[in-house]
Amino acid sequence: MSTQPLNSSQVRSVGGTEHSWCKAVLGGTGIAVLAILTTQNPDISRLRNALHKLQNSHPIIRSRLHYNPSGNTFSFVTSPSPFIHVKSFNQLTTSNILENLYNKQENQNISPLHLILEHELNKNAWTTSGNSSNTKTDVFFASVYALPGAKWVVVLRLHASACDRTTAVSLLRELLTLTGINEEGKEMTNKTEVSLAIEDLVPKGKAKKTLWARGVNMLSYSVNSFRLTNLKFKDTKSPRSTQVVRLLINPEDTRKILSGCEARGIKLCGALSAAGLIAAHSSKWRCSSDYQKKKYGVVTLTDCRSILEPQLSNQHFGFYHSAILNTHVIKGGEKLWELAKKMYTSFTNSKNCNRHLSDMADLNFLMCRAMENPGLTSSSSLRTSFISVFEDTVFDESNDQQKQVGLGDYMACASTHGIGPSIAIFDTIRDGRLDCICVYPSPLHSREQIQELVDSMKAILVDAGKNADEN
Repeated sequence: MSTQPLNSSQVRSVGGTEHSWCKAVLGGTGIAVLAILTTQNPDISRLRNALHKLQNSHPIIRSRLHYNPSGNTFSFVTSPSPFIHVKSFNQLTTSNILENLYNKQENQNISPLHLILEHELNKNAWTTSGNSSNTKTDVFFASVYALPGAKWVVVLRLHASACDRTTAVSLLRELLTLTGINEEGKEMTNKTEVSLAIEDLVPKGKAKKTLWARGVNMLSYSVNSFRLTNLKFKDTKSPRSTQVVRLLINPEDTRKILSGCEARGIKLCGALSAAGLIAAHSSKWRCSSDYQKKKYGVVTLTDCRSILEPQLSNQHFGFYHSAILNTHVIKGGEKLWELAKKMYTSFTNSKNCNRHLSDMADLNFLMCRAMENPGLTSSSSLRTSFISVFEDTVFDESNDQQKQVGLGDYMACASTHGIGPSIAIFDTIRDGRLDCICVYPSPLHSREQIQELVDSMKAILVDAGKNADEN
């Protein structure tokens, strides 16, 4: 970082939501990764210049997280100039990395892009954050991996406190623009200050809650967490890492599923979460073998940019999502569309009551307490819910810009192997095809376990799409 003296505009304490991500880093949570497969050899100099322009335009990604051991506090300290370094791995080095990953039997049928994504998710540069020996860490990293057959994987890895899903989508689109054939000289607006945290932008009165109401809600969240059903835990003792299973549905079946959602006035998140609960309840991997009714936790993440003061655009980098936790009782035999409607209505009712704003501090507090006291969760698993989904789906269509840079495929998600749900769904409709990156903690759950769950979800969704006229 520059040795120039810092002014007040270059330092900002993290907000409550950002702080929960920083606290979670020791367990591995707080990592967002975007992995891009390309058929064009990336010009490292050109890529670095593009990333520097992004850093100039978005101060949050040219910041470092500073930890103060004495006060146990974190701050963003913004550099006056961009500084990212692009690591490059030649084909031999990449092959050695992949060979080590392929040594695991469960990884042998997985694509190089998929394995590199997992490798980066678990290449945790923030592992020692929070120790007095390491009080300063970057929030933005870039790497290029060379593959056989004239293919490369470009990876951007960010601290989640600086990157929610909306940021990741904008980051990809801006990067493609800046690395386009005719865009090398494109200039972007330079900004100097890191924007305020989400808590500081909530409209006055929207997050207001009496002390009594806050206490009752926190007690309710705490007690209910012990009653939630999970998948069977395979290994609660070994160190955790992140693994990913991909759910792909062809365009025709995707169209039918989306039509079913539209006909019922719900979003895809309702169908995804309902399919997850139905699949879990009928799975052999469920915690209990009896088929009595069970309660499951569902977290829905919603982007708050449009309701903040001042309102933020989708091009505004940072973490501005909030969560709503709802619980649902499953008896067995539920129909997808009926359950999806019920779950989506429950979410929208909570959102209309501003729970995504009023409960924000409570959920962040409980998340931090759970990390400090793993025994508060089932089998010390640090599970907060069964599944998490996003309210809004990302839609992406291939275009000339993507073709210019040779983009063949990409995968993007955030790690949840510190504390979080058993499965987190990152959904995209790309060229009409549903593409879900399903993230889970290993070895708490196995790849076989989650693959079977995801396959069951896919079958439930496809079948429901074919019978979208039914309830």
